[in-house]
Amino acid sequence: MPRSVTTADQLRLGGLTPLTSVDYPGELAAVVYCRGCPWRCPYCHNADLQAPDGPSEPTWPEVLAFLERRRGLLDAAVFSGGEPTAQRALPSAMAEVRELGFKVGLHTGGPYPERLVQLLPLVDWVGLDIKALPEDYSRVTGVAGSGERAWQSLRLLLDAGVSLEVRTTPMPGMDDPAYLDRLSERLAEAGADCWALQECREVGEIDSLGRPRRLAESDPDVLNAARRFDRFLLRAA
Repeated sequence: MPRSVTTADQLRLGGLTPLTSVDYPGELAAVVYCRGCPWRCPYCHNADLQAPDGPSEPTWPEVLAFLERRRGLLDAAVFSGGEPTAQRALPSAMAEVRELGFKVGLHTGGPYPERLVQLLPLVDWVGLDIKALPEDYSRVTGVAGSGERAWQSLRLLLDAGVSLEVRTTPMPGMDDPAYLDRLSERLAEAGADCWALQECREVGEIDSLGRPRRLAESDPDVLNAARRFDRFLLRAA
C-alpha cells in the first residue's frame, strides 16, 4: 500500500540552514526550507522554492537525523519556504520535531488558514508575512482573495495567543509613507503588538516595479508606525 502524503518523510524540501540566531527570536535554530507556494509575488527572494515538484534536498529523514545530532545544541527548528503550509505532510514533520524536544517555529504568508488551525497546537512561534492591506493583495500575489486568507490567518494567530511576529516587506510601488501608515494602523487595530518592517531586496522581477524605497529609523512615518506597537523592528535589505 502506498504511503500517505501526510507522513513526514513525504515533506519536499529545498534546503537547510544548520544554525541561525535570527530566524527564531531569542533561540538558536535550524531552518528547514519547504517547497511550494500558491502565490507569485514578483519580489520573492526564494522564487526557486515556488514550484512544488523537484527532488527533496535534503530528505526529511536526513533532516531528522541532523536534528537528533544537535539535541542540546539547538533550541528550535523553523519551517520556512516557499510556503510550508502548502504541504499536508507539515503537521507530521512538526510533531516529530517536538518529539525530539525542540521548539517549533513557522514562517508563513497565511494562504491556508484552514490548515493553520491544525498547526496551532504544534507551533511555539510564528513569523507571519502580511504583504499589504487585504484589498490590495492580488497586486502582490497575483491571486484573487489572497488578502482575505492572509488576514484571516492573522486573526487566527492573534486569537490563539501564539507568540507572533508580523512582518511586512513592502513591494516597490506600495512602500510610500502614506500606504505604510495605513497598513501599520490596520495591523495595530487588529491587535498585532510586534511588527517588523523589512526593506525589499532587489531580486525577482524587481526591475519592472521600480527601485525599493530605503527606510530609516529617523523617517517620520517609520517613527509613527513604531509607536503603534509594543515591539517594532526595522530590517535593512
